[in-house]
Amino acid sequence: MLHFQKWKVILVGAVVLAGFIFAAPNLFPSSALQGLPSWVPHKQVNLGLDLQGGAHLLYRIDKAELVDDWLGTIRGDVRETLRSNRIGYVDLNKNAATRSVSVRIRKPEDVDKAFTELKKLAAPVGNDVFGGFSGNDMEIAKSGDKITLTATELGLNDRISSAIQASIETIRRRVDAFGTTEPSIQREGRDRILVQVPGVSDVQRLKGLIGETGKLEFKLVDPSVNAGEVALSKKIPPGDELLYSEDEPPVPYLLKDRVMVSGENLVDSQPGFDSRTGEPVVNFRFDAAGAKRFGRATQENVGLPFAIVLDNKVISAPVIREPILGGTGQISGNFSVQEANDLSVLLRSGALPAKLSVIEERTVGASLGADSIDSGKKAAIAGMILVVAFMFIAYGLFGAFANLALLVNVALIFAVLSLMGATLTLPGIAGIVLVIGIAVDANVLINERIREEMRAGKSPIAAVDSGYSRALITIIDSNVTTLIAVLVLFWLGSGPVRGFAVTLTIGILASMFTAVTVTRMLVAMWLRWKRPKELPLRNCPLRSVSPQSLAPSELRQFRNRPCFAAITFIPPDTKIDFVSQRAITWFVSAFLTLAPLVLVATVGLNMGIDFQGGTLIEVQTKENPAQLADIRSKISGLGLGEVQIQEFGAPDEVLIRIASQPTEEEQQASIGKVKEALGDTVTYRRTEIVGPTISSELIAGGTLAVVVAMIGIMIYVWFRFEWQFAVAAIASLVHDVTATIGLYALLQLEFNVSSIAAILTIIGYSLNDKVVIFDRIRENLRKYKRMPLVELLDRSINEMLSRAVLTHVTTLLAMLPFLFFGGEAIYGFAVAMCFGIVVGAYSSIFVASPMQLILGVQREAFSGSTSTAKGAKSEAAAGA
Repeated sequence: MLHFQKWKVILVGAVVLAGFIFAAPNLFPSSALQGLPSWVPHKQVNLGLDLQGGAHLLYRIDKAELVDDWLGTIRGDVRETLRSNRIGYVDLNKNAATRSVSVRIRKPEDVDKAFTELKKLAAPVGNDVFGGFSGNDMEIAKSGDKITLTATELGLNDRISSAIQASIETIRRRVDAFGTTEPSIQREGRDRILVQVPGVSDVQRLKGLIGETGKLEFKLVDPSVNAGEVALSKKIPPGDELLYSEDEPPVPYLLKDRVMVSGENLVDSQPGFDSRTGEPVVNFRFDAAGAKRFGRATQENVGLPFAIVLDNKVISAPVIREPILGGTGQISGNFSVQEANDLSVLLRSGALPAKLSVIEERTVGASLGADSIDSGKKAAIAGMILVVAFMFIAYGLFGAFANLALLVNVALIFAVLSLMGATLTLPGIAGIVLVIGIAVDANVLINERIREEMRAGKSPIAAVDSGYSRALITIIDSNVTTLIAVLVLFWLGSGPVRGFAVTLTIGILASMFTAVTVTRMLVAMWLRWKRPKELPLRNCPLRSVSPQSLAPSELRQFRNRPCFAAITFIPPDTKIDFVSQRAITWFVSAFLTLAPLVLVATVGLNMGIDFQGGTLIEVQTKENPAQLADIRSKISGLGLGEVQIQEFGAPDEVLIRIASQPTEEEQQASIGKVKEALGDTVTYRRTEIVGPTISSELIAGGTLAVVVAMIGIMIYVWFRFEWQFAVAAIASLVHDVTATIGLYALLQLEFNVSSIAAILTIIGYSLNDKVVIFDRIRENLRKYKRMPLVELLDRSINEMLSRAVLTHVTTLLAMLPFLFFGGEAIYGFAVAMCFGIVVGAYSSIFVASPMQLILGVQREAFSGSTSTAKGAKSEAAAGA
């Protein structure tokens, strides 16, 4: 495995060089890259909202309104079809509950003709893999003189897809007019739209601009009836509708149901000022068809009032003094300059197909984003320095090779993220640091294996070649199991959790490449250059001896020792009876499994708003320290239910948590009430709103993610080993998960979506550790045919003990800085990861391995070839 053909060296070098080239733009500000030639890579990793500030808004389209409008269109089409064919009808009704429109035909002899004509209204819908015909958007059925047109599920899905796509384009036009840079607007799920706008400061204005339907209509006012009396009696004349203005108190208007002209005919709208009064207005212009209809309507109704209606609210109701034939006009309504500008944007961008409701909102202030970047940099740099230093101390020159591979690994991660246009979040930074620990694990496996081969008496080249060959399968097994958990996290996660999963996936793949290829190539080149008689992985036995006390032969050995010798933290002849003490350790393991369940049942988890819904507002007060009692007194009288107010991080930072409100509209209104109550005494750093719909979905999704990851891991371990190993792995992982959840309950850390990400990562990382030991147990089962199972298990654990200690120490060193520098936003994640690393190591040794005794692992399942068995007899005798 140490021979590299020239084309392989060139290919590896090209990949490494490309990684550094495409990662390099991230070291410079965007302004510095603009002056460079176009052929120079410019792409950078996008910063998430938690790093640069901005708004994350998840909208859900109102399906009920969409269906109602569709049924209204179907009813109109039925009316038009029957009238054009001179077919008499009665009882033309729509039923939202059954998503249908029904009509009765007057004459029995016209029923068949009506049925034939109405069947033409059903449109085909292409919804299969290749875009072909899958069915119709409605089903038409007749029963006697009654014909029913029912919207199909296929048709509804097609309608929703079209509405979502139209809404995305409308929102994009509105957000672009808002003046923001690089907004992200995309479909999420079946009926949702995710809007992410970085750097926005006025989130309320943005929400108002996006959420307004923007449905503009011009209707005549019915002057024959007093609107006030109709509003009191609720008796609306046929052909009329009762709408209200946006004034306080609202003014009722009785309008003709027929639309003179709608916003669909609008081609432009611009803010301006009235030449007579100087007040802000909105000037509009119709297309040719709209101008003709508007001119005819105003010509026929001179002297009568007409209403300008936006989203079923009357903006103004002027009197038609003279025909308006030019196709232009203006809308006035006591607007401010900003309101006139926003209204012109709404009208110019077009109406939304249906109402959009905010079901999840997360906003981060620019100052908090800057703090997150600063804390993330500090933690990542500190973690990197600690890992690099420890690897060099542990493995000397080979540790330096591993550190070079780590540098390449990080460069490849940033290069791929840049090319993908991916978004880096604070959890993503933590993912990169975690990848460093995982990448180190591969190098530790290789180096420890080389040490074993050296102790067996092999030459340096043979030891290195055998070390890489034998460690390769273990590295693949351990990383694939981690990937299973991470891919589940990406599949079922969202937002920053998905970003964390993407970063971790890229990092794991890159670490396998660097550990198996880059470091191997560096070691091979060094071996050919130096041709050493002894590898620097072996401790120098004369390290602490004075040269003056040595004999000539010993002095030559002292002077020729490797310059960068390593340090062995765990002696190779360590013999600890781990499995023999299983009675005690199983009691401890049972306690770590059951005690957390008792804690959760009695104390409970501190559920974040992700799982229980509600509103979270992080503020920074102008007083230091913050006066919590004063803030509590201002908010307590707002009628928002349970409100928790606590210090968060610095003395002037306060976290306000508001219980979930009955409706999503009230949930949104709660923020406005709090801001009005606190006034300008605070600065808003972060706002999160999670409605009941999202919270219930996140609970279900989080639970499903853990279960699916467990099943996937069990299948893979069963396939690669035997069912006993799979069951032992799942049992020990349950131990790790319950222990981690118990930590959340004990410390009352907030349990949210990031906690699920931490648990799934712990599952993957912990299983990585267990698979390494399983691999050694499997190897020893083949090697030592007569050794008692307890002794064999202890031997396997002791042989991998050095690797386990070094791997977990390096990963802890990578994660520990996030406890001190990562900030409050990632503190809970870092605590869970550090605890999970420790408890995962414990379960690998004291739960997963001893369970082989209970499950009765069979040696026959791992029996090798005859030659292998014969060769193993002498080794078994020596081992005995």
